[in-house]
Amino acid sequence: MRRGKLAGAVMAAACRRFLEQAGVRALARAPAARPGARCRCFSSSGLLRANNEEPAKFQPPPKPVVVDKHKEIVERRFLSPEFIPPRERTDPLKFCIERTDMIRRRKVLDIPEFYVGSILSVTTADPYASDKTSHFVGICIQRGGKGLGATFVLRNIIQGQGVEFCYELYNPRMREIKVLKLEKRLDDNLMYLRDALPEYSTFDVNMKPVPHSANDEIPVNQLKVKMKPRPWTKRWERPKFNIQGIHFELPEKMMKEAQKWSMPWIKFDMLREYNTSKLEEEIWKEVNEELKK
Repeated sequence: MRRGKLAGAVMAAACRRFLEQAGVRALARAPAARPGARCRCFSSSGLLRANNEEPAKFQPPPKPVVVDKHKEIVERRFLSPEFIPPRERTDPLKFCIERTDMIRRRKVLDIPEFYVGSILSVTTADPYASDKTSHFVGICIQRGGKGLGATFVLRNIIQGQGVEFCYELYNPRMREIKVLKLEKRLDDNLMYLRDALPEYSTFDVNMKPVPHSANDEIPVNQLKVKMKPRPWTKRWERPKFNIQGIHFELPEKMMKEAQKWSMPWIKFDMLREYNTSKLEEEIWKEVNEELKK
């Protein structure tokens, strides 16, 4: 019995010395082992190191992400602008028939949500091409037309030359419309990119799509472009264009001269634009129900 107690005490003392050399002094203060009990030493790569190395630094765990499962996801509705008839429409039946054809076309071709300023990739059927298709990547600088006559313009710089394509949205030759980057700009018309520096209209033809969640808000690009030296295709500095996306570097005298063309009474014209909220709600319900069939 005495030999067993002596052996247990010697083994416990050896364990304390080993733990003190390893830097774990808290474990060395444990009470002596009972007679006959085995001394077990648990070690890991992060806890015990060699005698000549410093102990591992403490790294806090990552913060947990709190997800509110009770929070309702607000559905963001989007109605393509060509569905809204113009104010001066004289034959509502015409737009109703066109809307039926547009819905049928959308069941065959996936037309995604995009805005002026979004970067698109368009593939169309081309009987004169080698593979019978034509592919183009560019930034959308304009959307126009109503009903089946809706169009959009893409622009890109190819080999130092500005190239623009005007596509008919519901053209039967349209094969695929893919949104590479969904965003808005400060203006609803970017035709002034023709007079801007080429770097603002240059995009890689092999650009990869930027992911975007369906319920997130559309980001607005606050970029302001720099223009080429005058003359320009239009006098963009005049207030009637209401351009927000150009960084004008014109003399102060010229900017004051442009303000003479301002028409401050337009903002008080209540008949200039009409409220289409109720009409949009009705058309959105009709389009949504037909597309689900």
